[in-house]
Amino acid sequence: MNTSRYAPLLLQGSWFSGISAELRQALLDQAKVIVFSAGQEIFAYGDESQGIYAVVEGCVSVSRCRQDGKEALLTIIDPANWFGEITLFDKQKRTHRASSIGESTLLYIDGQSLEKILSEHPQYWQEFGLLLTHKVRFLMDMAEDLALCSTAQRVAKRLVLIAENYGMWTHQSKRMIDTPQEQLAMMLFMTRQTINQVLKDLARQQLIKLHYGAIEILDLDGLKKISR
Repeated sequence: MNTSRYAPLLLQGSWFSGISAELRQALLDQAKVIVFSAGQEIFAYGDESQGIYAVVEGCVSVSRCRQDGKEALLTIIDPANWFGEITLFDKQKRTHRASSIGESTLLYIDGQSLEKILSEHPQYWQEFGLLLTHKVRFLMDMAEDLALCSTAQRVAKRLVLIAENYGMWTHQSKRMIDTPQEQLAMMLFMTRQTINQVLKDLARQQLIKLHYGAIEILDLDGLKKISR
């Protein structure tokens, strides 16, 4: 399948648009298109699989289950974003579980193809390093928020991050966030009741509007002020 037709979409992501034209073409040349059904696992925690993915349709959840069965939802990945790069660097097992939310279409470049690209062009390691460090910065911010921010600040900040696609989207922010409150609660390690109370308060301030299974952003700048 011709993957070049996805290039305009991927170029809306800041990482793909920022790398060299040669690397962009090399990734598209090696990519395979895979369609996942709703709830289908892409890879599991502890998998030996290598390779990276780009979401081009639908969305993907990244999570991890504890031994007691409780799931920690780290993030939801929207179109134009890439994931799975950790194993490219350390050649270890997968650190989280990735699964499709609804039917999703992904581009996949396997580990062997990536190794060939990088062995022939070692300067590209820096490009992939930038993809990895973006995730590291996000995780460090999450740890700081848990320690220092109020509940309302954490919720407001996550809504801003989702609306702006975690800093990986180069165009205007999203107005509608199709993230159920239960998933938002899992991402922020809060109860469903706590999230609901905070969201209702934000709605009373006319910063957001609550819909069934979605949240509409009315005042992004107002949310940013609360999140600081």
